[in-house]
Amino acid sequence: MPSKYVIQGGQTRRGCVRASGSKNAALPMMAAALLAKGVTVLRNVPDLSDVRLMAQILETLGCRVTLFPQPGVVAIDVHDEGPVAPPYELVSEMRASFCVLGPLLARRGEARVSQPGGCTLGERPVDLHVKGIAAIGSEVRFERGDVIANGRPTGGRVYLGGPMGPSVTGTANVMCAAALGSGITVIDQAACEPEIVNLADMLNLMGARVSGAGTSRLVVEGVAEMRPCTVDVIPDRIEAGTLLIAAAITRGDITVEHCDPDVMPALLDKFCEMGVPWEKLDATTMRVNCPGRARAADITTLPYPGFPTDLQSPLMALMCVSEGHAIVEEKIYPERFMHVPEYRRLGAEIRKQFNTCIVTGVERLQGAPVAATDLRAGAGLILLGLVAEGTTEVLKISHVDRGYENFHGKLGSLGAIVRRVDYAPMRRAGDRRAA
Repeated sequence: MPSKYVIQGGQTRRGCVRASGSKNAALPMMAAALLAKGVTVLRNVPDLSDVRLMAQILETLGCRVTLFPQPGVVAIDVHDEGPVAPPYELVSEMRASFCVLGPLLARRGEARVSQPGGCTLGERPVDLHVKGIAAIGSEVRFERGDVIANGRPTGGRVYLGGPMGPSVTGTANVMCAAALGSGITVIDQAACEPEIVNLADMLNLMGARVSGAGTSRLVVEGVAEMRPCTVDVIPDRIEAGTLLIAAAITRGDITVEHCDPDVMPALLDKFCEMGVPWEKLDATTMRVNCPGRARAADITTLPYPGFPTDLQSPLMALMCVSEGHAIVEEKIYPERFMHVPEYRRLGAEIRKQFNTCIVTGVERLQGAPVAATDLRAGAGLILLGLVAEGTTEVLKISHVDRGYENFHGKLGSLGAIVRRVDYAPMRRAGDRRAA
C-alpha cells in the first residue's frame, strides 16, 4: 500500500539532527565490493530503498549481503564469482545499478548489464561509460538492450567530459574497471565530487593504486589482486543541505551534526547572498539560525564544486517564499523542472521556459495535495509543506524514500508535524469496470 506525508505547516523548526551517510557514495561503493572475494564492510550506510535494491542486485551476482546488523553497517560477502549479468527486473528500477559494470568486468573479465535508459530527469545515456571502458582496452558492444563488456582492461587514456559535465557514475565505473587492469589508466575530465573521493579511498584500502581523486585528472595504476576492506561512507551533503534549507524556509534554528561543511561551498555561498545566517560549529557540525525572511538569489547548477543539481529543487522551494525574484537555471538535467506545477499548486509563482525558471517570492502559501515527481522534488514539496498554511499532503513519497533516511522522523524531532500515512488510492471508473 502506498504512503503519503501529511504535513501541518506554519511552525518554526528548532533543534539538532544528525545527517545520514551519503546515498550517492554508498551505492557505487557497494558495487565496488565485487572487486575482491571475501567480506567487505561498509559503515555509515543509510537505510534507503535504493540501498536495499542494490543489495538484491549484489545477491544475484554471488554475494551474501547482511543489511544493518548494527545501525549503518552493511556486510557484503562475495562468495561466488561466476554470475556476470544482474536481472533486468532489478536493474531497470535504479540507474545506479549500472555501477556494477566496471567491477564485474575488472574482476570476472565479463559483464552484461542492461542499459538503464531514461528516468524522471530525462534521458541519461551511458555513452561515456561505454566510451571509457572501450578506451582502456576492453571490448564493448550493445546487444538486445544490454551493454556487454569482455576482457580485463589494459589501461589507456580516457576523456569523460560531456554536454552535462563529467559523469559521476561514468568516472566510478572506469575507475573500478581500471583498478584490476594490467596497465595505467589516465582519466581526464573526471568527476570531482566528494563521493568519487570516497570511492577512491575505498579502492586504495582494497589494494588499488588510485591518485588524483577530487581533481579533474585521475590516475589508476592497475594491480593484480585486491582484498576486502572495512570503510566508512561519507556524510550525505545533499541531505545535510536540505535540512539546513529547512531552517531557512521555516525561519528556524537547526543544527546538523555529522556533516562536512567543507563539501558544501556553493550552498553556503548562496546562503550568504540570501542573507541566511550560518555558522560552522566544528569540523562536522553546521547551524543555520534564520529568524527573518531570506532574499532571493539566482542559481545555476553546475558540476562539483558548483551548485549541485540535487539541491536545485529544495533551494527553489526556499526561493518561493523569499523576498524578490530569482532565476534558476538547470545546466545538468534540463528536464529537472517537473516539480514546478506541483509547487504552483501550493501558491508558488514560477514561470518556466526551457531550462530556466523565474521565481517570484510570495509571503504566503496554501496547503494542498501534491505529488513528488522525483527524489529531490519530493524533498522540496515537503519543505514547502512546512511553511504552507493548513495541511499539505505529499503523495508518491517512494521517491523520497530513495534518498532520505527517516525524513519525517528527523523533521519531527525538530518540531515539525509530519505524519506518514498509508492510503488506498482512488480508482478511476475505467479501472473499476476493468476489474
